Amino acid sequence: MNSRNTNYPFWLQDNQPKELYSSGFMLQKLNYVHNNPVEAGIVERPGHYLYSSARDCQAAERVGLLRVNFL
Repeated sequence: MNSRNTNYPFWLQDNQPKELYSSGFMLQKLNYVHNNPVEAGIVERPGHYLYSSARDCQAAERVGLLRVNFL
């Protein structure tokens, strides 16, 4: 816990970072992030969320707010 902010923390202190050790594991985590707005009931499909890179991942050309470069 951040000793300067014990009452209103912004970040959870129990995160467990994972190394993205393979393309398959990275895509699994990317799909998880893209599906968060769907799971929250904000949109029906990941590509419908305005602030998601899912829109670019599904399209042949850039359609989102940010440029996504796949390595």
